[in-house]
Amino acid sequence: MLKNYFKTAIAVLRRRKFFTFISLFGIAFTLTIVTVLAAFVDNTVSANYPEVHRDRSLYITLLKQENTKDQGQWNSPASFYYLDKYVSTLKTPEKVAISSFFNPTNAYRNGRKLAVNLKYTNAPFWEVMQFDFIEGKPFTEQQVANGERVAVISEDTKRDYFGNAASVAGQTIEVDNQAYRVSGVVKSVPVTMPIAHADMYVPYTVSKADYRQPTLMGNYTAVLLGRSEADLPAMQAEYAAVVARVKPEAKGFDVFKSNADPYLSSFLRNSPFGDTDDGGVGRAMMAGALILLLFMLLPALNLVNINISRIMERSSEIGVRKAFGASGHTLVGQFIVENLILTFLGCCIGILVSFVAIQVINGAGLINNIHLTINGTVLGFSLIACVVFGLLSGVYPAWRMSRLQVVQALKDR
Repeated sequence: MLKNYFKTAIAVLRRRKFFTFISLFGIAFTLTIVTVLAAFVDNTVSANYPEVHRDRSLYITLLKQENTKDQGQWNSPASFYYLDKYVSTLKTPEKVAISSFFNPTNAYRNGRKLAVNLKYTNAPFWEVMQFDFIEGKPFTEQQVANGERVAVISEDTKRDYFGNAASVAGQTIEVDNQAYRVSGVVKSVPVTMPIAHADMYVPYTVSKADYRQPTLMGNYTAVLLGRSEADLPAMQAEYAAVVARVKPEAKGFDVFKSNADPYLSSFLRNSPFGDTDDGGVGRAMMAGALILLLFMLLPALNLVNINISRIMERSSEIGVRKAFGASGHTLVGQFIVENLILTFLGCCIGILVSFVAIQVINGAGLINNIHLTINGTVLGFSLIACVVFGLLSGVYPAWRMSRLQVVQALKDR
C-alpha cells in the first residue's frame, strides 16, 4: 500500500511542477533555518571542548537572597570567599573549579588597542576543564598561592598580541597595566561558553579586587566535577545541606538560596523559567517548541492552500474511489502519507542546504571559534520537525478531501 501511495505522490508532484517547486522551496527553506538553529543550540548546550565532562558536572552560577515580607530579591554570582569557604570544602566532588566571569579589559601593542576578556581561576580549573595546550602548560597551585603574575592566553590573543611569533611561552604580556609571564597557550573557546571562555586566564590571587573579603555575592562561579554521573545526586544533596546553614548577609533579607545544577539549568535559574525543580528546563523546552511551532505555521499554511488546490484538481479521482467503496479514513491516510513524502523530500533538500550553510558559517568565522555540525541529535530533531511540518500542512486538506460528496466530486469532473 505504501508503495502505491509513493507512486501516486510522485505522479501528483510531476503533474504541476511549478506548485511542486514552490512547495519544496518553502519546506526546504523552513527546515534549513530549523536545522541551523538546532545545530547552534546543540553546540551551545552539549558537552564540547573544553567542557567535555558536563555529563558529570554541576554548576553554581547564582546566589539568591530574598525578603519574604516585602517580596524583595537580590540575585548575583557568588564571591570567591563564599565558594572557597562553602564549596571547595565539599567532600563528594572529585574537583572544584572556581573562576570569575570574564571581564573586558584592554591591552596595547605597537600603538594598537586590543580588547581582552580576562578571567581569574584557581588551579583545579585546569583539571576540570580539558583545554588543548598549543604550547606551555597551566599555572600551578603553588604559583596561585604565591600570587605570581602568570597567564594562560588563548590562541587568538597570541596572534593578536604577539603576531607570527613561533613560541610565546615565557614572554611577557601587559594587560590592564599589569605585566604577566605567559605560562601557556590554549585553543580558543567561543564566547557562547561563558564559564570556560576568556582571552586570558590568570590566578585569582592577582585580582585587583580583594578576593578575601567576607561577603557572599561577587563575580565567581564554580564547577563541581563528579567521578561519574551517578555522583550528581549526592553532590546536589551535600551542597543543599551546606546552603541550608548559610544566612543572608543583606539587611532585611531572611532567605538564602543556591543550587548546584547541570549546565543548562544553571543558566535558566536566572530566567523567568527558572523557579522549578529542574531549573526551568521543562518550561524552556515547551517555550522553544511553541516558538518553533509558530515559526513553521506560516509556511505550513501556505502549503495547506497549495494542497487544497491539488485536492480540488483530484476531485474526480476521489469521487470514483468513494463510489467503489473507499472510506474517508483510507483517503485521509493516503493524502497524509503523500504529504509526508513531499515534506520528506523537502527535508532532504533542506538538510543538504543546511550542511552547505553550516560550512559557510564555519568557514566565514561569523561566530568566533564555534564549529557547528550536523550530528545525530540535530538530524533527529530535523526529522521530527519534518514530520510535524508534514502533519500541520496535511491534516486539514486531507479532512477536506474526506468530506467531498461522491455526486459533487463526479459532477466537477
